[in-house]
Amino acid sequence: MNKIVEKYKLSENVCKFIVEAPMIAKSRKPGNFVILRVGDKGERIPLTIVDSDIEKGTITLIVQNVGASSRKLCQLGAGEFITDMVGPLGKATHIYKAGTILALGGGVGVAPLFPIVKAFKEAGNRVITILAARNKDLVILENEMRQWSDEVIVMTDDGSSGRKGLVTEGAEEVIKREKVDECVAIGPAIMMKFCALLTKKYDVPTQVSLNTIMVDGTGMCGACRVTVNGETKFTCIDGPEFNAHQIDFDELLQRMRAYKNEEDQARNKK
Repeated sequence: MNKIVEKYKLSENVCKFIVEAPMIAKSRKPGNFVILRVGDKGERIPLTIVDSDIEKGTITLIVQNVGASSRKLCQLGAGEFITDMVGPLGKATHIYKAGTILALGGGVGVAPLFPIVKAFKEAGNRVITILAARNKDLVILENEMRQWSDEVIVMTDDGSSGRKGLVTEGAEEVIKREKVDECVAIGPAIMMKFCALLTKKYDVPTQVSLNTIMVDGTGMCGACRVTVNGETKFTCIDGPEFNAHQIDFDELLQRMRAYKNEEDQARNKK
């Protein structure tokens, strides 16, 4: 079991946890994730490792309360325990000195973007980060991103924070004004699809991190499969990051809707 050391509320439905996991903290790299459960019969929840403290033996996780399983997790407090956790899983982000990095985060997708932004900045890159959300109350980790970015642009659908507009609008302005060597986009699948279409238009190499349906995390169940460049890949072992210009986003979006009825039923249970 893993003890929750600290818990913070980042927004109405987003919680930040500091969790004891010394072995994971020691070996995790940007882009890695864990799979955890709340309760012996709990659903497996994949979450990106946002940060870690090797000396304290802790990792940082951020979760959005969107369904039955995430609700159970968000109901836990400091001093309570996560039933079990496995990780680090997935392939780490390829961090190198590229030049100028454009980092695009939508909603809670800002959480998995943070360790990547931090690592690219530490590698000596110029990092421009765009944070997008529906409104000001849903913008997370803005201060943390400013510490590791040369420039941060906030975009909200209603204009309540930063500029009014979509993440793609801000991204296109940046691409037009200066050379971008690589783009990283993380957020809802539909957002990543349109980010990929935009960067392909301007021939900017782009990586996205997928948050697919996942069960075992070892590639055996096949629940997380995605088509990349015409080939079947597994998000848990081949990803979670892929070349955005090679992903079949339409198939991905269709697969992510496969259990919508079951998810709605579970969400509505008390």
